[in-house]
Amino acid sequence: MKAAFYTLGCKVNQYETEYMSELLKNAGFEIVSADDDADYYIVNSCTVTATADQKTRQNIRKFKRKHPNAAVILTGCMPQAFPDDARSLTEADIIFSNKNDGDILRLINEYNQKKSRIIYINEHKTGDKFSNCSITDFNDRIRAFVKIEDGCDRFCSYCIIPKSRGRVRSKNPESLEKEVEALAGNSVKEIVLVGINLSAYGNGEDFNIVDAVKICAATSGIERVRLGSLEPDHITDKMIIELSKIEKFCPQFHLSLQSGCDKTLRNMNRHYTCEEYKSLCDKLRSTFVDASITTDVMVGFHDESNEDFKESLDFVKSVKFEKVHVFPYSNRPGTAASKRGDSVPKHIKEKRAAVMIEETEKIRKEYLKTLIGRQTEVLFENEISKGVYQGYTKTYLPVRIKSSENLIGQLLTVKIKDYCDEFCIAE
Repeated sequence: MKAAFYTLGCKVNQYETEYMSELLKNAGFEIVSADDDADYYIVNSCTVTATADQKTRQNIRKFKRKHPNAAVILTGCMPQAFPDDARSLTEADIIFSNKNDGDILRLINEYNQKKSRIIYINEHKTGDKFSNCSITDFNDRIRAFVKIEDGCDRFCSYCIIPKSRGRVRSKNPESLEKEVEALAGNSVKEIVLVGINLSAYGNGEDFNIVDAVKICAATSGIERVRLGSLEPDHITDKMIIELSKIEKFCPQFHLSLQSGCDKTLRNMNRHYTCEEYKSLCDKLRSTFVDASITTDVMVGFHDESNEDFKESLDFVKSVKFEKVHVFPYSNRPGTAASKRGDSVPKHIKEKRAAVMIEETEKIRKEYLKTLIGRQTEVLFENEISKGVYQGYTKTYLPVRIKSSENLIGQLLTVKIKDYCDEFCIAE
């Protein structure tokens, strides 16, 4: 039997796809590309934006249209947050929520026996434990995502995630240690710790994110440890100091900003001010040599005026992020913000996004220009084309180099010669 996965969304979704893939492989399934013929097509959905929902619907219908005799499966965040919308996708033969990833094999077997549609959606509840999920490989890659936290207690006014992921819960350190050892045994050299609200790892427990980094760094074969997206107000001075002492830790910090305007941050129910955010960035840059700080910025949130946008733009420019992901606000039913309406017209959102992107790209190019002539360590991950290898610096800067030798898996010191929009060129 052949199964193909199509994954939308974040690093947590990518991890969960690998988890489900291993469950099927261990049961004798062959995992193939979503472009190939398969018996099962599994869409692991994202529901952060309306666009993500649209992509889910399009792919469910595409797989059923192109492969009418195959079973199409919908899982992930969309059925968890919007079960009625998921049920309405009649092209999906099996629908289950992200709470039940571990049931994928049982549900497939049940479907084969009954030959009738299955819908299995369980709500997240307060007090739920972290699901017993682990992986031993990551699609034969050098770098692996490892989910150590799930859920969010933040309730940002624009965000549906607490509904689609439930409350904060954490993987215990013993399970993490075993998982990372298994990954290292399969040639993984870099671990990226991920979660829905990663910096909340260990809330209510006697461990925290620093302990998770230490476990990975102490594992033989692991060369680097990196963190996924972080909430800025969860990072303490003590954490910063402790992380700075871990040699294998990568000083790349993706700190979700959302807006550089305090009024907008309050409307979003974010739990920090611009001044507090800037102070954190300054601490990180003064503590870690060559620290890289990246972020997400939303434009056109409800009631954002031209003055609010300018304030946000000026703040973003003042921080001088190494990279910024810019996106217009998307109204999500079921959130607090959706009750207020969507007061900023689409064309204004798009214009503000274009301005923000243009200004932040200027800053990124200035940053890349300063790297020319510098030496840096790169962990090479794959061969982009014949004799051209790509890897990443500790600050997650993509670097390409020509070589007649296979560089995959090697940690090498290179010299940056040039850059383009997407990567640096080295020798």
